[in-house]
Amino acid sequence: MTEHNSLSDGDEAVVAAPANASANDSANDSATVDRILQRAEARSSGYALFTPGSALAVNDRSAGGTDARGTHNHDGDQFDLADRQALRRVAGLSTELEDVTEVEYRQLRLENVVLIGVYTQGTITDAENSLHELAALAETAGAAVLDGLLQRRANPDPSTYFGKGKAEELAGVVKALGADTVIVDSELAPSQRRALEDIVKVKVIDRTAVILDIFSQHAKSREGKAQVELAQLEYLLPRLRGWGESMSRQAGGQVGGTGAGMGSRGPGETKIELDRRRIHTRMSRLRKQIAAMKPAREAKRANRKRNTVPSVAIAGYTNAGKSSLLNRITGAGLLVENALFATLDATVRRTQTADGREYTFVDTVGFVRSLPTQLVEAFRSTLEEVADADVIVHVVDGSHPDPASQLTTVREVIGEAGARGIPELVVFNKSDLISDSDRIVLRGLEPNSLFVSARTGEGIDELLIVLDGMLPTPSIEVDVLVPYDRGDLVSQMHQHSTVLSTEYEEGGTHVRALVNAEFEAQLVEFSTT
Repeated sequence: MTEHNSLSDGDEAVVAAPANASANDSANDSATVDRILQRAEARSSGYALFTPGSALAVNDRSAGGTDARGTHNHDGDQFDLADRQALRRVAGLSTELEDVTEVEYRQLRLENVVLIGVYTQGTITDAENSLHELAALAETAGAAVLDGLLQRRANPDPSTYFGKGKAEELAGVVKALGADTVIVDSELAPSQRRALEDIVKVKVIDRTAVILDIFSQHAKSREGKAQVELAQLEYLLPRLRGWGESMSRQAGGQVGGTGAGMGSRGPGETKIELDRRRIHTRMSRLRKQIAAMKPAREAKRANRKRNTVPSVAIAGYTNAGKSSLLNRITGAGLLVENALFATLDATVRRTQTADGREYTFVDTVGFVRSLPTQLVEAFRSTLEEVADADVIVHVVDGSHPDPASQLTTVREVIGEAGARGIPELVVFNKSDLISDSDRIVLRGLEPNSLFVSARTGEGIDELLIVLDGMLPTPSIEVDVLVPYDRGDLVSQMHQHSTVLSTEYEEGGTHVRALVNAEFEAQLVEFSTT
């Protein structure tokens, strides 16, 4: 009985062991399922950088099995390809707007300017006309004009141009209007500009700076860009201004962190001196570039002279309609815009007289009152076209309130270009905008002038007839026998000379014609007299 009981106890013990093992396996399976579900839930979220599932994965490594060598056989989490290549966004850090109307669009804002001027002589009307022209210049440069102020003085104030009291009053106007810039209707000395800026607390520029800015915007050709840059550097050179460390000396040798150290003794060279030297170097290079372009211009001009092609230069005030007139006569297709200095580069177009003689029209850069000296010097190569012309068509805006000043300004520049002795034809353009009474006044200014309209075509035929009579005509009679292998000379006589008779003989073409002196020199060897 005792043995049976002991066996029973043993049997119960043997049976009890599998029951406990099943319970442990169930618990382990349940924990494994929970871990798998948590890992899957963490993977499916896709937006968390560090989730509870990731932390459990780290714990799984310590719970993993071992291989025969006793090392862990866990090789890390194996993610799907899509998960490994996906970009994961951190929640709560997005800056996307719910409503696109909340986005601020920055628009191009024009520079707001206030114009000022001092007139020492003349009438208030002349001063206002000058200020209106400055307003047109500012708008062409890309500014919005808010107001204009004029002051009558015997001479501009040498310190602040406007006088200290009026300068403070100007500062109040600038602040009230919210202006960014003050433009002065004359050329400022560097000290005047700095003193006025210190009072009005905004940028101050002068008329010359505005014109240079317009030229820099409108220059298209390589030569035009070089000329404008040279003029800008000549204007900038005396107006360099140093601020703070830019006025410090250069230090050479070993320089410590706190002290200048060796190599810093002596006068050295300031930053502003470096800038001046660099400007001088650049100006020298630009002058060489412009000089290198001169042979190409002279070659083209010499080709026209060799072929005895007369030249007509169209000169005049800016925005007088020179390009429009050239388009009307020759169909040149030049840019036409109601803006100052819309075209800067010289353009040459060929046309013919009524009797078939060829000549060229040259459209030149426009002029303006108080044209900067730097521009006159830089664009001297362009003004050469005016000096080498046979006739100058002086175009004046007939609808301008002060055409007399335009005439005077353009003639001054023509004189500086060395073209005073060239025949001049004054043409009042925009006749469709001129009243009959104004025509009488303009006729009093220039009795031999013409009235034309590039827009409607009025007076264009009369202009061409007058030009035909002003162009140089060949007056030297020649009698030549030109060989047949020099037919180019016969063609030139028909194009640029007056052919009186033509006969075809055995030795060549027998021609009697009226030619000029240059062409006569080429025909001397074929003369029959």
